[in-house]
Parts: sequence; structure tokens; C-alpha cells
Amino acid sequence: MADTDTQQHSEPHHDEDVHDANYQAPPTKTIEEIMAADQEDESLRRYKEALLGAAQAEKIIVEPNDERKVIVKKLALVVEGRDDMELDLSGDISQLKKQLFVIKEGVQYRVRIDFIVQREIVHGLKYVQKTYRMGVPVVVDKMTHMVGSYPPKKEIQFYLTPPEEAPSGMVSRGTYSVSSVFTDDDKHIHLKWDWTFEIKKDWA
Repeated sequence: MADTDTQQHSEPHHDEDVHDANYQAPPTKTIEEIMAADQEDESLRRYKEALLGAAQAEKIIVEPNDERKVIVKKLALVVEGRDDMELDLSGDISQLKKQLFVIKEGVQYRVRIDFIVQREIVHGLKYVQKTYRMGVPVVVDKMTHMVGSYPPKKEIQFYLTPPEEAPSGMVSRGTYSVSSVFTDDDKHIHLKWDWTFEIKKDWA
């Protein structure tokens, strides 16, 4: 199993497996700087107003005691026709591996990440997930999704991955360990957590 440190707070991270070493992120700008630029371009000004919404008029702070700009609240496995299977990411995430998801082999599923953005706009959010077969220290699957840039909002925002197909067949059945990272262009780790799921012949 991979050696993964669970991180509760946002901090710089330089893992080349998560970030492209050749990619240079654009300079970070505050909401005030974004609004002040290109004032003469009417269509761009309207676009920025629509994008930022209430954040251009007030400093949006949802959780005053939390200094983070991105607060990841929940992960959900979404399967059509079934209730979402959810992990609460706002508590003690070191306990998440004790909560086992069961996934029927061969089904289509999506991963949904619920999160809050506060204080400033965040650029280039990214979700990276590495999956290991339990007891085998080799990555059997890795997916990277560009989530995008998000302004502060009082409401919870979310990202839904494209459909993935669970493996099938007797060889694929068993328990898997997953290391998930929610990061961004500035190489900040907003949350890193481990969780597990089991592939079975049926849901029971």
C-alpha cells in the first residue's frame, strides 16, 4: 500500500506525480486586481461580473475560523439509480479508511467533490486519484481531472468527474485503497485523504 500522509491544511506541495514540472501557472491575482484590469473592454467586464457574482461586492467568508481558501467537505460515489455513497471530509479524515464502499463490478460511476471557496478566487483546481490493490504497492489506476477556477461563494460548489467503469471479473474483485488529492495551479494541497472500496459481484 502506498505511503500517504493525510494533510488537513493547505500547504505547498512539490510532488511531480501530482503536478506537471514543466507547467508554469499564471500569476495569482486578487479579485480586486481582476476587476480593475481591462475596464475598457465592456464584454470582458460583464463576463467578470457574471463570474465573480457577489464576490466582487463583498469579501465572502463562509467559515471565519478557517483560513483556507478551499475547504473540501465531501466525496461521493454517484451511480445512476442508487443513493450516493458519501464520505464526510470535514471531520477526522484519518478514520475514512475504516468506511468501506462496495461497488458492483462493471457499473458506471462518477466521483463528486463538494467544496467551499472563500476569501479569494482559486485558479486551476485539480483532482488527482491513485488506486492501489490492497496489499500490492503498485498503482493500478490513476486519474487526473482539471476542475477549473472558482470564485468565492456562500454556497457549496461541486465537481463531478466523467463516468468511469468499475473493473469486472473474478480477478478484479477485492479491496482497493485510494489516495485522493485536491490541489491547484499554485501547487497547494487543499486536502489529501485515503479511502477504500471493494469490488464485488453484486451490491450485497
